[in-house]
Amino acid sequence: MSSVLETNENRLIKVSVTGAISSPVIHYPYQISAFGEPMVLPSVGGIRYNLRAGDYATGWMADHVEPGVSIKNANSDANRALNTLSCIGNEAIVFSGDAKGSKGTVVGKHGGIEHVMVDFPVEVLDKLNIGDNVLVKAYGVGLKILNAPNVKVMNLDPRVLNLLNLKFEYDCLAVPVTHLVPASIMGSGLGDIQVYSGDYDIQLFDKAVVNEYHLDDLRLGDLIAILNADHTYGRIYRSGAISIGVVVHTDCVLAGHGPGVTTIMTSSEGKIKPIIDSSANIARILKLRDDV
Repeated sequence: MSSVLETNENRLIKVSVTGAISSPVIHYPYQISAFGEPMVLPSVGGIRYNLRAGDYATGWMADHVEPGVSIKNANSDANRALNTLSCIGNEAIVFSGDAKGSKGTVVGKHGGIEHVMVDFPVEVLDKLNIGDNVLVKAYGVGLKILNAPNVKVMNLDPRVLNLLNLKFEYDCLAVPVTHLVPASIMGSGLGDIQVYSGDYDIQLFDKAVVNEYHLDDLRLGDLIAILNADHTYGRIYRSGAISIGVVVHTDCVLAGHGPGVTTIMTSSEGKIKPIIDSSANIARILKLRDDV
């Protein structure tokens, strides 16, 4: 096996998809936590001025809060295309409003609400408004590692794959991750029949497991490895399988929920070897900010 990744990057289509910055929505002020406590908290949508990829995913007075900016298309089919074709690492460009022409980066996708999250520099966030149009140069769907046929790639811009400097160790692809996560604590998103949009939540309600796997310091943008999880044709438990994802939203108080993960790789045969690396975060890999 060649030690250099061979991909089909030159055969992928780059296509425009678009959405508008979505407003936060609240259906009812109170949410009931997994421990029976009524809580009123910020949640999905809007522009987050103090939460970006690279920040902690836990410890906030928040529920499912998405980093950076959330975009959505009002047309359901167009929004499905936005969520399916956008990939982590794609370039995003503001096409209306005071920040017109500013560039950002796709950092995640959130199921249920069907948002795509885009990171922008702080100075751009202050110029944005609800309803501003954002175009994404969607690129990455169909990406394959030709000399790792047992590893399936999804939701990932080829430039991110290249920046990971992946290596082969024997017949496995060694992938840097900040944390290992047991499939036993994965919640919302389990059983979905596809992983080209949406996310999969890490439940953090069992403190013994959180302590064992050091999950209290998860950050938005972290690459993590989910053990015994196969995402080839949806999300299932499979002994020995490995899936790699990016943390895309904050912790949650609702039962069955927690920090969300968008899948970027999976191997039903366990041909991924996770390597612990505290710097394996999208904000660092893509140099989105200088303070992480």
